Amino acid sequence: MMISTFSLPYSEQAVFDLRDRLERTRWPDTIEGSGWAYGFDRDYLEGMCRYWAQAFDWKHEVESLSSWKHFVADVEGTRIHFVHERGRGPNAIPLLLLHGWPGSFLEMLKLIPLLTNPEAHGADLADSFDVIVPSLPGFGYSGPTRSAGINTRRISELLALLMCELGYERFAAHGGDFGAGVSCWLARKYPERLIGIHLNYIPGSYLPGLASDTQLSAEEFQFQRDEQEWEERWGAYSHLQLTTPLTLAYGLNDSPAALAAWVLEKFRDWADCDGDLEKRFTKDELLANVTLYWMTETIHSSCRLYFEGRKAPLHLNRGEQISVPCGIAHFPKEAPFPPRSWIERGYNVQHWTEMPRGGHFAAMEEPKLLAQDIRTFFRRFR
Repeated sequence: MMISTFSLPYSEQAVFDLRDRLERTRWPDTIEGSGWAYGFDRDYLEGMCRYWAQAFDWKHEVESLSSWKHFVADVEGTRIHFVHERGRGPNAIPLLLLHGWPGSFLEMLKLIPLLTNPEAHGADLADSFDVIVPSLPGFGYSGPTRSAGINTRRISELLALLMCELGYERFAAHGGDFGAGVSCWLARKYPERLIGIHLNYIPGSYLPGLASDTQLSAEEFQFQRDEQEWEERWGAYSHLQLTTPLTLAYGLNDSPAALAAWVLEKFRDWADCDGDLEKRFTKDELLANVTLYWMTETIHSSCRLYFEGRKAPLHLNRGEQISVPCGIAHFPKEAPFPPRSWIERGYNVQHWTEMPRGGHFAAMEEPKLLAQDIRTFFRRFR
């Protein structure tokens, strides 16, 4: 396996092309005063794209991101970019921080100093971690992927190999969204290597191995109803990405305005922001993530992870439980979220925290709360 340092690329020509495309956006008609009723509000998107074209500084973002230690590895023919920062403490636990869609490795960066050097942030230095933040294959600088079959199960295999190459025979993992799926597959496939997993999301394909006569509780029945209602109301994006990601990608890969609408809609809907994106995120934070997708042309390969995931759902066998110790941080705007009883049917839950605020993008929204919970959970394994 080849691992080498990685310098983040920057192209002035690509920035010029992006700005030119934004200036030439052909906007659809709208019904006056309809706001967000039919989808992403045009007035807001026009303002965001105007800022993107005229004020957003991608060169500055790249220079800032370059302060982290970046590497790239070829793992069995799959490219994996990752940030690797060592902990300051005497017994740092190696920890994978795993993002999801439509996020990127940028999602996890606020956590790094809180976990590598907790003493500088009012916590105990003994709770430090060696932090590894990969870009999942198909995302950002790890993409685009060029072969079929790259799903969360396969990604877990690749990351297990990478961690071994980095000298970490045993390690921990934290994830949300697809990152939670990868964490679960790591725990399921390599229980002897996983110290524990910490999750702020439960994979949508998770299904415990129940006996035919298993009686579900009232809260489990309610969760199933809530999940179905959520899919009917909000799940169109998922169905498209599960079935025809390439058809979708023609537009998103060609139009930065379309890409911004598709990605930012999810941040608005899933974050704890009451419909106001800039209550939780700055324009630069939001656009750095979208620009990363644009510059690396990875919207198709990232969406394709939905399609590939159908081949590897997290369906447990009858009586099977993921034995690795599991910590759960439940952020209130992460919905639908299974009840504890449903999760414990398949996970060895040893820690559970009901968070006072936050949503799907917990590492960006509430990094201090999340870092504190990660430190607390893994303290028992030091």
